[in-house]
Amino acid sequence: MFLKFFFTKRTNLFARSVHLGKHFKYPHPEDIIFNSLCVSLRQRKWNFLDKIASSNLTNSIVNRVILEFRKSPELALGFYQRVGEQKGFSPSLDCVCILIHVMVNCKRYDDVLDLMNKFMQTMGYSHLEVLEGLWNTYDAEISCPDVFDALVRASTLLGDTNCAYEVIIKLRMDKDFDVSIHAWNNFLNSLLRSNEITPFWRKYEEMIAYGYLENVYTMNLVIHALCKELLLYEAISVFYRMLKGGIYPNVVTFNMIINGACKMGDVGLGLKLFRKMGMLSMGLVMPNLVTFNCLINGYCKLGDMKTTESLRDEMKKMVIEPNLRTYGTLVDGYLRKGCTDEAFRLCSHMVDNGFIPNNVIYNSIIHWLYFGGDTTTTSILLSHMIKTNVGFDKFTNSILVKGLCRNGLLNDALSYYKWLVGKNLVDKDRFLENTLVYYLFRSGHESVSKVKQVLDDMVDRGLTPDTVTYGTMIDGFSKQGSISNAVRVYDDMIKMGKKPNLVIYNSIVDGLSKNVSIDVAKIMVDDLKKLNLLDVVTLNSLLNGYCANWKVNEALNLFFQMQKDGKLVNEVTYNIFMNFLCKFGSIEEAKELLEMMVTQGLTPDSITYTILLTNACKKISPEDLVELHDNLVVKGVIPDSQTYDTIVGPLEKEEEESNKKVDKPYKIKKRSSSSSYDDDDDDDDDVYGPHMMEQE
Repeated sequence: MFLKFFFTKRTNLFARSVHLGKHFKYPHPEDIIFNSLCVSLRQRKWNFLDKIASSNLTNSIVNRVILEFRKSPELALGFYQRVGEQKGFSPSLDCVCILIHVMVNCKRYDDVLDLMNKFMQTMGYSHLEVLEGLWNTYDAEISCPDVFDALVRASTLLGDTNCAYEVIIKLRMDKDFDVSIHAWNNFLNSLLRSNEITPFWRKYEEMIAYGYLENVYTMNLVIHALCKELLLYEAISVFYRMLKGGIYPNVVTFNMIINGACKMGDVGLGLKLFRKMGMLSMGLVMPNLVTFNCLINGYCKLGDMKTTESLRDEMKKMVIEPNLRTYGTLVDGYLRKGCTDEAFRLCSHMVDNGFIPNNVIYNSIIHWLYFGGDTTTTSILLSHMIKTNVGFDKFTNSILVKGLCRNGLLNDALSYYKWLVGKNLVDKDRFLENTLVYYLFRSGHESVSKVKQVLDDMVDRGLTPDTVTYGTMIDGFSKQGSISNAVRVYDDMIKMGKKPNLVIYNSIVDGLSKNVSIDVAKIMVDDLKKLNLLDVVTLNSLLNGYCANWKVNEALNLFFQMQKDGKLVNEVTYNIFMNFLCKFGSIEEAKELLEMMVTQGLTPDSITYTILLTNACKKISPEDLVELHDNLVVKGVIPDSQTYDTIVGPLEKEEEESNKKVDKPYKIKKRSSSSSYDDDDDDDDDVYGPHMMEQE
């Protein structure tokens, strides 16, 4: 019995020994490192973790740790970043892809985009290699389809729309997997940001053909594309298609159409849409700061500051605070209208509200002060910019150079330009050089040597004149009458491989026409016609040349040819020919030409007004002259103030004084440059009869 008991115990002991032997089997080295890393990571013992990771670290171990902490994305990412700094260790493609899967699953999209960016830019992997790595490491437990949307997004952020498209198509064709509509929206948006309008429409149609259902963001992109192409009413039709399709617009939808309307000058339409935002969105959308900024900008461009102020009042009622952009737009609007005091008052109000003017606002103020000829205030403002450490940007420099030139301070402009060159602050876009060349040519013949200095500075900086530079020089020489120099510059331009544009050809034709080289100008116009490079400016220059050289038959033939074509005639054409007829004393024929001009749908301008009145004042009676003034005003002409004050004003004053001496039962209506007249005298009697005098 005792032996049996001992035997049984010994058997159990043997079994336990076998079990313990299996349990205490020598572990694999990778498991030891893995467990040590996990313990150190949980306890945030980064120094100890670095010691463990400094030796025997493999991608397999890193993958296991990342998967172990897939529910703790901060620790997983922190671990990856820590081990990535270890010398002698380079994370594999699979390693980074597993981490990306983990981060996407935890919705850490910013970290994902940052990882993908480093993946493709720093580590040198292509977008298709990343795609293949993500596909091979895809696991239902740790992955979700959004990872491929993230890759599309990362490609667009790198500015490569082709890569984004390749990812979409590769997944569809090779993997039979479709990215979401959100990925397509990101891709289409990147096309619009790159101003690739035609590819946008092509890819949009392709997306629709694949059977994707548009959402509000897709429709917003379509509206944005149409607004970029100035197809406002097509954008509005898409807006109504959204409503019919049950896709409710958001505030971005409204803002894009309102902004598009304002940019096209139809601010009234933008305001109507603004008023109906609540109704059209079933009360879901209200205007925001961007909405008001779009409208304020539109009305400021029109000079309607009264409506702008009413919009500001509405903002206050809706408790929408203006931002720096709002103030900047308003300041520019007041300066554009010439209200300098109001603009500076607004600047003070902006500062009181805690906003510091940036260089955009300073640039706007400086531009309009120079435009108005106020160089003194501009200098004070520039000094203030320097004292308050508001940096000059390329626009500030451009405004300064152009403003100084515009106000006749060419030497100061040249000195400032040379200082910028010495500090290496001049951009390579040649804007400053072209501005200087333009104003130097306008200043007189002696400035040619200074133009040469500017061009030499360009060459010293490794730049060559561009088409604008050559065109400005050709135009300058042509206006100076130096056709030989203009032709020489043209030849240099051709030798340098620059292709002349129509503006340059027109400058040459104009110069030839004004300098007794009308036959050469005609030959050049014929050559341009063969090249299909003709426009109304070219023919107007030739017509003006014929008229200046008293070539009557040629002028008549060209005018009737231009008129017959229709597209190659404008207000300038009629003004040139009217002036030509008036020089012959043919006032009646010139007046007939005026009627012909209006019949063709063209509106006479202040130049038409001056041409007719200055030539007619010596040929017709004062009554007929005043009648001609009235007729022009009725046709929509805004009279030239100097012409009106010199010729028409005194006549109307004499007529008014004469009427005061005559006792009449009705009041004589005073004529003015902006009045329109009724052909029916009886109607005038009704309006200005005795009852009106009693009221006055």
